Amino acid sequence: MKLRDDLVLRHVGEDHIIVDPNQGVVDMSKVFTLNDSAAWLWEALIGKEFEIDVIIKLLVGQYGITEEQAEHDANKLIELFEQNDLLTP
Repeated sequence: MKLRDDLVLRHVGEDHIIVDPNQGVVDMSKVFTLNDSAAWLWEALIGKEFEIDVIIKLLVGQYGITEEQAEHDANKLIELFEQNDLLTP
């Protein structure tokens, strides 16, 4: 899988948002807010092909959590990315 490379992660104040710069007029219903962990993962994965095991290793390495917790979190994140059309087809 791969993150859509036409989307841009922006830091606005303390928020991390993903926007589609190709929109003529910004559609606020298509702006996605990420927490610090998800934004960090987005930056680590953008432009790369990856599988869930890559996300798990990143989470374990960065946050020192168990592989089981990292797998749970990675599955949830991928599900949210899929639901919101943030991955390439």
